[in-house]
Amino acid sequence: MKLASVTYQQQRRIGIVRENERCFVLEPGSNGIPDSIEAYLASEHAQKALAELESNGFEGVDEVALSDVHLNPPLKNVNKVICIGKNYADHAREMGGEPPEIPVVFSMFPSAIVGPGESVVLPAISHQVDYEAELVVVIGKSGRHISRDQAMDHVFGYCCGNDISARDWQKGKPGGQWLLGKTFDTFAPLGPFLVTKNEVDDPHQLKICCRLNGEVMQSSSTSSFIFQIDFLISHLSQFMTLAPGDLIFTGTPPGVGAGRKPPLFLSPGDTVEVEIESVGVLTNPIVAEV
Repeated sequence: MKLASVTYQQQRRIGIVRENERCFVLEPGSNGIPDSIEAYLASEHAQKALAELESNGFEGVDEVALSDVHLNPPLKNVNKVICIGKNYADHAREMGGEPPEIPVVFSMFPSAIVGPGESVVLPAISHQVDYEAELVVVIGKSGRHISRDQAMDHVFGYCCGNDISARDWQKGKPGGQWLLGKTFDTFAPLGPFLVTKNEVDDPHQLKICCRLNGEVMQSSSTSSFIFQIDFLISHLSQFMTLAPGDLIFTGTPPGVGAGRKPPLFLSPGDTVEVEIESVGVLTNPIVAEV
């Protein structure tokens, strides 16, 4: 199933996306259905209600064209946005380092999240803003001290993500300001949908690419992960309780702007697309801060 957060008739709702560019729009409050995916993930009752609707073929639910709704980020008001750095060996090397022995972990604030089609704003105080195509894991079940063999039971699904990065802040300031360089408003595009894990045969065998103005910048596969998803979940859960709706950005492949010779950074008027096999295409325009 593909879930979307949509605005329809001036009301936020959950949408169920079909293959023919159409969408079932769920009525909030009907049969215990909430108006957000965050609330849905947190409610066992809501999940059972949606499963019942699905088993009945969404009978009686409004069906509209995707073009008739506004797509919001699938999740916005989440507990944690956890990011993994240097999870592809070639990317670690293009950034001047070696593959790490343990995951490099940092975070972003949820205020950085924007949805498909929304603008990424280049901040006036940065002049080296970069793209990073990433597979995003969405946690569906709480857990602490999760074993690796049970880790995938805690996954609800996947999204496309773009870990926009101000390199002059991330690496060019005293101490290496990873948090500040990564968490400017609009720096975490997410979407277009939340694809449930049963729709993805193997999350470690997905083609992933990033296009800048139609030109392929990154082209790789999640088979090149240094640390696979089950390991990451188990590892992270030794430090924190993972909760429904938590996001894990799993790292980016080689081809980022900072690793090119000469470097290539984002400019107003650019368009960035992140495409991940079985998950979707996330498109965002780039604009200057005003």
